[in-house]
This record gives sequence, structure tokens and C-alpha cells, in this order.
Amino acid sequence: MKFTIYQDSRLGKRRNNEDRLAHCYSRDALLMVIADGMGGHYYGEVAAQIAVQTLIESFQRQAGPMLDNPFLFLQQSILNGHYAISDFSEQHRLEDSPRTTCVACIVQNNVAYWAHAGDSRLYLIRDGRVLTHTRDHSRVQLLLDQGVINEAQAAVHPERNRVYSCLGGPRLPEIEFSHKTPLEEGDVLVLCTDGIWNAVSDEALAKALYSDNLIHTASALLDDIDEHSGSNADNFSIIAVRWEDAYIEAPDSLFSISTQSMPIDSITTALDAFGHSTSYKSELSEEEIEQAIEEIRHAIQKYAK
Repeated sequence: MKFTIYQDSRLGKRRNNEDRLAHCYSRDALLMVIADGMGGHYYGEVAAQIAVQTLIESFQRQAGPMLDNPFLFLQQSILNGHYAISDFSEQHRLEDSPRTTCVACIVQNNVAYWAHAGDSRLYLIRDGRVLTHTRDHSRVQLLLDQGVINEAQAAVHPERNRVYSCLGGPRLPEIEFSHKTPLEEGDVLVLCTDGIWNAVSDEALAKALYSDNLIHTASALLDDIDEHSGSNADNFSIIAVRWEDAYIEAPDSLFSISTQSMPIDSITTALDAFGHSTSYKSELSEEEIEQAIEEIRHAIQKYAK
């Protein structure tokens, strides 16, 4: 595999960052995942961390160096994240369980497979335009589908961030899967939270990220959102990957990752530890952070297979 990848999370104008994101790759498979937590105190960020960490640790165990069934992997790992969040809620006897959206994507053999619950999105950008993006599991999206409101009304609807499918709620998440989607050289996959797509149109997103220098343009996009966001702007997070596999060998760019020489049993992971990253500002004390880390490990350990 050959690709360029960028990931970052920004606080916006909130006091805490409840978004979590990570990517992980073996010689022959790549996983990307983003979660947007919802819940009081630090529970939203715990729910998001559990979801992301569950998928990453499952990939680390199962990618050898490919996954046997990417869609089954996504289904089982997302459900295990849901169960682990529910266990955390039960352990703390919370009346209202913390919840999180989740969008995850696997790429192997030049084919992308993705799944999501909630309104964190995946975009596929080809030739400078959005080829497809995930459908939000939100009340506003249902109103759009029914023709009750139009796109302009949806953009300012007071319930535009109310989701009906998520991990950690009282019901099993409604997980929506893509088709097997072959990638072409130059395709860009974007995973992001609603803090991104609420601030940038599909056309502007595609234009900004359809570039040979993805690292620079993606960072500049986040800087621009940060600068022009309102006084109550949400956290916003993105993973963007430019796919560079092709039958004709192209020269490596400065930021390209090539997995060709990786050992068959090697895994590379980009996942920030809970509470110990400048991207995830938190008001928790060091003692509370360490306690949360232990609780997260305990919550997902029973689902480690």
C-alpha cells in the first residue's frame, strides 16, 4: 500500500474535546476511525475513547496482515465498543449512559469498506468532487429524506445534531455499511466529525483536500475553520488519506507512507493516550486521568478476542 495520511483534532470553542480519532495499518490493510462523544463530566470523551480503542485493538489482533472479512470486522468491533460503553455506564450506575458516534473505514487490496453510526461522516473525493458521503443518522436527515425541509433549512435546523443511532445508548446502534468501493490513484477518503461538515460545504471540502500536498491543505483547512468559527464552535476532527497505489509506480512524495517493506506481523498505530495529548484538552486532574485510563481498559478487556 502507498498513501499519505493526516489526522488532527481541534478544541473549537469548547472547554473539553470529546472527539477521538486514530489510524492503524499493517503491511496490507489500513484502519481509520473517528468518534464524537456525548455525555456529562468526562463521560463523553470516555465513550469516544472506548469506541476508538476497541476498533484499534481489534485490528491489532486480527490484521495478519489482512482482515478475513472487513465488513464483519467493522460490525463486531463497533458492537463491542457499544457493549463496552454500556458496561462502563453500568459500573458507574449512570442514569444516562454516555454515547458516541462512530465512523470507521478499512482499506485493503485497493478496496475501501466503511461503516458508521450517528452523524460523523466519511467522504470519498475523486477528481476534485465528492463522489459519495455517508448518510447521517439524525432527525434532520429523516426530515430531508421525507421532503419536509430542504438543504438550506437543514443547515440551520435547531435539531440538526440530534442523532438516533449511536454507541452506548439503550438500544443497539443502527450500523450502516458501504458497498465494497474500489479506490483509484489520487482518491481522497475523509473521516470527520460534525464540527467539520457543519463549517464547510461538500464542495469546499473537496476543493480544499484535492491536492498533491494533503498534509498542508488539510492543516490549512482546520486553521481556517478555527479562525472563523463562532463563539460556541464544536470540537472538530479529521482523518484524510490520499490513496497513491497504482499499476504504474509513481515517485514518492515527502509524506507518502509505503508499507511494502513492512514485516508481515508489524502494526503501526497513531492513537493518543487518554488525557495525555495537546489535541484533547481536559479539565481532569492527573489522578482522574489515570483512573479513567484504567476504567477504559477494564471496560474493553472482556471484548478482546
